[in-house]
Amino acid sequence: MTGPDTIDNTVADHRRLETELIAQDRDATRVSTADVDETSARQLVGDLIEDNMVIPVAEQRVLVHEPSGEAFDSIKQLAVFHRGWTAALDAGEEDA
Repeated sequence: MTGPDTIDNTVADHRRLETELIAQDRDATRVSTADVDETSARQLVGDLIEDNMVIPVAEQRVLVHEPSGEAFDSIKQLAVFHRGWTAALDAGEEDA
């Protein structure tokens, strides 16, 4: 037995485990927007309006996300967008 024993060689298993753990870490740090229901969306948008980050435009029946300038006709769309927008800003700060 001059070469490595293939049964005892665990390098491939270790690499697979490392890859899986890295993927799990990435999933854990990502912001999920799928869990935004109507109630939490209304609460978030209400808070954003109070903080002057969202401006309701009654004549056009839209909500304008002030920091980005994007307009939305759905509270839920705005809430999902804001979560993603905030996550992107946070990720940019971490990279800097």
